[in-house]
Amino acid sequence: MKTKYNFLVVVTLLALIFSACGGGASQPAVVRIGWAAGPDSLNIGIAWLGTAYTISELTYSTMYELRLDGTLAFELGTDVQRSDDGLVYTYTIREGVEFHDGQPLTAKDVAFTYNLIMAHEDFPTLHSYVEHFVSVDAPDDKTVVITLDEAIPNIESKLVFLYIFPEHIWKNYAEGDAAATFENLEMIGSGPFKMLEYKPNEFIRLGANKDYFGGAPKVDEVIFQVFSNSDVLVQALKTGQVDMITGVPNTSVDLLKADENIKVVSGAPLSPDLADIIFNMVDPANCPVDDGGLCTGHPALRDRQVRLALAHATDKQKIIDVILLGLGDPGIALIPKGMGEWFNSDIVDYKFDIAEANKILDDAGYKDTDGDGTREMPDGSRPLVFRMNWPSSDTSAPRLADLLAETWGQLGVKLEMQAVESDALTAKCCPALDYDIMLWGWIADPDPNTLLIIPTTDQIPTGYNETGYSNPRYDELFAAQGLELDHNKRVEMVHEMQAIIHEDVPYIIPYYASAIEAYRVDRFTGWKDSETKIALEDPSSLLAIEPVK
Repeated sequence: MKTKYNFLVVVTLLALIFSACGGGASQPAVVRIGWAAGPDSLNIGIAWLGTAYTISELTYSTMYELRLDGTLAFELGTDVQRSDDGLVYTYTIREGVEFHDGQPLTAKDVAFTYNLIMAHEDFPTLHSYVEHFVSVDAPDDKTVVITLDEAIPNIESKLVFLYIFPEHIWKNYAEGDAAATFENLEMIGSGPFKMLEYKPNEFIRLGANKDYFGGAPKVDEVIFQVFSNSDVLVQALKTGQVDMITGVPNTSVDLLKADENIKVVSGAPLSPDLADIIFNMVDPANCPVDDGGLCTGHPALRDRQVRLALAHATDKQKIIDVILLGLGDPGIALIPKGMGEWFNSDIVDYKFDIAEANKILDDAGYKDTDGDGTREMPDGSRPLVFRMNWPSSDTSAPRLADLLAETWGQLGVKLEMQAVESDALTAKCCPALDYDIMLWGWIADPDPNTLLIIPTTDQIPTGYNETGYSNPRYDELFAAQGLELDHNKRVEMVHEMQAIIHEDVPYIIPYYASAIEAYRVDRFTGWKDSETKIALEDPSSLLAIEPVK
C-alpha cells in the first residue's frame, strides 16, 4: 500500500509539473519515458546498472559510437593511425566540441579521462577497458596518442564506453577515493542532452543540447520516470502519462497491441543480454576479506554436482513459455546468441531431467535422512535450503523464482526467496558474496571481452566476479584471447571459455530475451523501430523524434 501511495503522489506531482508539456506550438516538446529502475549512480565509474549507461550515452560523448546495426563508428574521433607493431594508436579528435558548461572539449580532456580510468581500479567496469594501456598523451588539442604494452584486437570496443569527462571538473576528484565518491550530480558532458534535474528512484530530466556537434535534438526535454510496478508502468503508457516504455512485460504485449495509439516493437536488443542464475561458489581461500568479502554462501553450492543437478532440474523452455511468452531463446553460454560468431553454438545443454538430477544428488551423498522432504549435506550438517534474491526492479524474476522453486523442490531443495532493492543487492553481491543464489543478468558489449572477464579470478576482489568462480585454464584463456590478433584463433579461444563455464556450472543461463518496447504513436514520431536492433531510448531515436503535428 505504501508503494502505491507513493506512486500516486509522484504521478500527481509529475502530472502537474508536466501539464504544460507535450509539444504544442508554443510549448516545449517533452518526451516522457517510463522504465523499471533508474541508474544506481550518475558517476559512471562506479555504476553497475544498464540504466546508468543509458543516461551516460545521452549526456556524454565517446571516441566511437555503437550503431543500431551493431557496428562501431567514429563519434569524437575523426581519424586513427595504427603503428606497424600495433602498439601505438594516434587519434585525431573532432574540433569545435564543447561541454555543456561551454568549455571546449579537447584532446587533453580525452587523455585526462583515459589516464583517470587507468589510475582507478575502483572504477571496476571502466578500468577493465584500459587493460594494456601504458600511457595516453595529448601532444596538442586535437591529437590523442594511446600506447599499449601488447597489440590487441579490439581497440574500438575498448573505447566505445569510455565517456569523456571534463578535466576542469574531474581534476578536483582525481586522487584517492575522491573519484569513486564523487556523485557527479551535474553530469557535465558533451552529449546531445544535458542533466537538468535528478530525483533518485523517481525521475531524471534531461534538456536538449542545442549545440550538440552531431545535430541538435528535435525535442526540448526527455524525462525518464521510474515505475517499480510493471502493471502501473503499462497503464502509464495507455493513459498517456508517458510516451514510451522500455522493458515491456511480455504478459502485456497483447494488451498494448490492441491499443490503436500504441505500437509495440520487439527484436534483438542493441546490446545483447542474458538472464543469470548465479551461484555463490567462492572457495574460502579466495574470499576477498580485505575488500569486504563475507562469503556466507551455502557450502553445497561449491559442489559442482549440486549445481549440475540444479541445471538438470531447470526447465528452460517452460520458463521461456511462461515468462517471455515465447519471445526468447534458451540460454546456454555466457556469451549471448545475439553476438554472432562469438557464441558457441556447439555446446549441448543439460537436458531437463528431474530423475537424472535426483540421481546426481543421491550419488553425491545428499540424502533426506530425516524424511522432512529436504535433503541435507553429506555430513548432515545443513539442509539444502538456499537463499535466493533478485533486484526488486526485475519484473520477471519473481515468476522465475517460483518456477525454479517448483522444479528444484522436486529434488528436495528449498528456496528462501526475497526481492531486494538493486543497490542493496549489489552490496550483498559484490565483492561481499553474502548470498547463496541470485537472479540477475548482464548486458553485452560488442566485443566478448567484457562478459568473459567476469568469471576471472582477478575480478573476485573487484566485485566484477559475482560467483567467486576460479579456474586457472579459464584465466589463461582470457588473457590469451585479449591479445590474439588472429581472429579465427581468438574465436576458438572464446568458444573454449564458454565450454569451460558450461561444464563447471557457476551459472545457469535460463534464456536470452528479445527486447520489447512500446511507444504512443499519437505523441512523437520518428522512433527508430525498424533497425537491426531495438533501443528506442538510444540517442539514435531521441535525436530523431519530434512531436506529431
